[in-house]
Amino acid sequence: MHKSGFVNIVGNPNVGKSTLMNALVGERLSIITSKAQTTRHRILGIVNGDDFQIVYSDTPGVLKPNYKLQESMLSFSRSALVDADVILYVTDVFDNYEKNKDFVEKVKMNTAPIILVVNKIDLINQEKLIELVEKWKSVLPNAEIFPISAKEKFNIETLLRRIKELIPEGPPFFDKDQLTDKPARFFVTEIIREKILLNYEKEIPYSVEVEVEQFLEEEKLIRINAVIYAERDSQKGILIGHGGKSLKKVGTEARKDIEGFFEKKVFLELFVKVEKDWRNKDNLLKNFGYQPE
Repeated sequence: MHKSGFVNIVGNPNVGKSTLMNALVGERLSIITSKAQTTRHRILGIVNGDDFQIVYSDTPGVLKPNYKLQESMLSFSRSALVDADVILYVTDVFDNYEKNKDFVEKVKMNTAPIILVVNKIDLINQEKLIELVEKWKSVLPNAEIFPISAKEKFNIETLLRRIKELIPEGPPFFDKDQLTDKPARFFVTEIIREKILLNYEKEIPYSVEVEVEQFLEEEKLIRINAVIYAERDSQKGILIGHGGKSLKKVGTEARKDIEGFFEKKVFLELFVKVEKDWRNKDNLLKNFGYQPE
């Protein structure tokens, strides 16, 4: 008997969805920073065993959209409610469910099994946790509740066992040696974007997009050219920094992680271009993979 199913991870920004996904998959597929809107796409992580295949889907945090990019991000989160065999609704000990009450209502109406994951329990005491679990029982009465710490990997194995029990019988959806549905270039852009999120303040990380223009894999080396798109000339200046210092730092940090990801030497060149108001332009959002072709 073989089981396989789609397990979709949804919830508010910054509750630890990507950390949980990486803990469940065992690979660093989703970039993790403490900033909201880190995840912009639906990213699949595939876990295979002899008799099962679990296809995890990490989605952007649910937020009220202010521009077309965010509308697209919200549509990724909503679509995750439609095609799930199991829904993992992730919250944490500081999260306020009132923030996106209507999305929680959509989760509640779903017919797929719902697991409510309360993350970051290492940051509160037992008494507070019991209060929190009781509150969530009244909010999502049809959900099973799993308190975890994704960062500390606490209770992850128990959660994984329950997910295996809940997924339906069926053949695998993907090849058994496949880890994700995303191409290599995608992870290069995500790693570079993570370094931008970590190295720049204010609006910069949210105003940029990364595109890989060249990805040449040789026997012992991968040659990569990537373009960072900014919305304004002033942002371009900040990204490059005095004497190119800031961009060089991002490039060095990204190159090290890309080498770790592909287990190969990497030659990385970064360029910065200005593409005014790209977050509201349909053709550019389509190019960057935010809208269907």
